[in-house]
Amino acid sequence: MAAFLFLGLASFENSNTRLMQKLNAAVEGAFAVQDFNLDVMQVDAKVNQLTTVELGKENLYAIKKDDVLLGYAYLGQAPSMKNIFDYTVLLTPDLHIKKSKVLIYREDYGRQIGSQRWLKQFIGKKVGEQLGYGEDVDAIAGATISAKSMTKAVNDVLESLKVLQEKGIL
Repeated sequence: MAAFLFLGLASFENSNTRLMQKLNAAVEGAFAVQDFNLDVMQVDAKVNQLTTVELGKENLYAIKKDDVLLGYAYLGQAPSMKNIFDYTVLLTPDLHIKKSKVLIYREDYGRQIGSQRWLKQFIGKKVGEQLGYGEDVDAIAGATISAKSMTKAVNDVLESLKVLQEKGIL
């Protein structure tokens, strides 16, 4: 039993390391920067309850280089048909989406949501905007659940960051 727990913990740590490597690569590509810091932003539990996405854990980061704020990174999970996928939303300091990216997708179908061609629809959207699946964001045949889920996730991130902005946190 102890071996099982050890293997489970090792698997979790490996997937967390992989996820952070993918997040770092996404930041490097989007911000054209190499030596930077991802500073975890702690959000008070009371404020976190007002948001639609989890902000009380290691989900929100300030991206800095030499103490200069380059932007923010939100790291989250969203449901697909039978599993979940990990994604990031990278934002400018003025809270416009610079890039969104599916970091780890765990399904055989629906991988089309990871294509930059589809994800570029979110670029430039800002806090306060809401996107409609099939209206503002193109539908994807064969990836309906994941595409709707990603659209909802981005909307939830924008809505939650608006709460932080209104509270003077961002």
